[in-house]
Amino acid sequence: MPFSHILGQDTAVGTLARALETGRVHHAYRFEGPPGVGKELAAVALSQALVCTGGDPLGCGRCDACRRAAARSEGRPAAPLHPDVQIVAKNFYPAAVIGRSRDELTEISVDQVRSIVLAHASYPPHEGRARVFIVRDAEDLSIGAANAFLKTLEEPRPGTHFILLTSRGDRLLNTIRSRTLPVRFAPLSEPIVRGILRDHGVPEERHDLAVELAAGSASTALELADEEQTASRDAFVRSILTAAAARDLGPAVAFAESLDRDKGALKDDLRALNAALAREARAAVAADPRRAVVSARRYAAVSRAVAQLERNASPSLAMASLIAELRGVNG
Repeated sequence: MPFSHILGQDTAVGTLARALETGRVHHAYRFEGPPGVGKELAAVALSQALVCTGGDPLGCGRCDACRRAAARSEGRPAAPLHPDVQIVAKNFYPAAVIGRSRDELTEISVDQVRSIVLAHASYPPHEGRARVFIVRDAEDLSIGAANAFLKTLEEPRPGTHFILLTSRGDRLLNTIRSRTLPVRFAPLSEPIVRGILRDHGVPEERHDLAVELAAGSASTALELADEEQTASRDAFVRSILTAAAARDLGPAVAFAESLDRDKGALKDDLRALNAALAREARAAVAADPRRAVVSARRYAAVSRAVAQLERNASPSLAMASLIAELRGVNG
């Protein structure tokens, strides 16, 4: 059955299963939780159950409708093969498909909502069971797109369902939040994340740091455990510590200006640095307490740099400031 593939989310799956078994499925759900914990898998499973023709209220997973709801077309967009299951996501469709002159780079546009949702939501399903719209990263909805959504979200045609996925529910308009029923998805446990890494053939020696930094996200752990990512991250940690230990600020400034990473990747690198500093501090507590204090202060400095990036600080300025601060607590 489709829901059997969702790991570590018994509460969320139980909520959806009860709704399906009692025939009381809400027309608009908001799946909230960290990225990479199974929200989209659950949305696909719910879609399969809603369009299933095999007679199982939870979706049989075997009928043609279930298979097509989960399968994706080749190329762009990688849309579900079932005509009654549609995805809304930033830059998911070529610009021409949604009536734009250029791709969506920063948000889900009102053009996409009009072309994909409003143009279809008022009509009955093609195959008679239900029509489902999955909105990936719903916090990316532009103000115009969110407002265009509202009336349809509040009073959809019978048999029409919306599933909004978000890791930042606080960024959604209150009017969107009030019209959707929340289902919470928790971070995955360490054993589950390790099991997923093993299932994907990731060598054991890469598991510890990936699990430590992933914060319960399977997709993040897989990205962090990638061989190229691991080598790049290790090089970053060595380079920044070398720059911090240099006699003058020249190497620090050069290092900061040479960084070619987006903020998300830079934050991941800084979290890797903090993981290394935390291990260093723990190892030094008994043998070299002074060294442990230095590592703890460096950890705090790196945490402040991550917070600055969260507030949209310039990466080069944040890194130059961080290295200067690390130099101030050099052991």
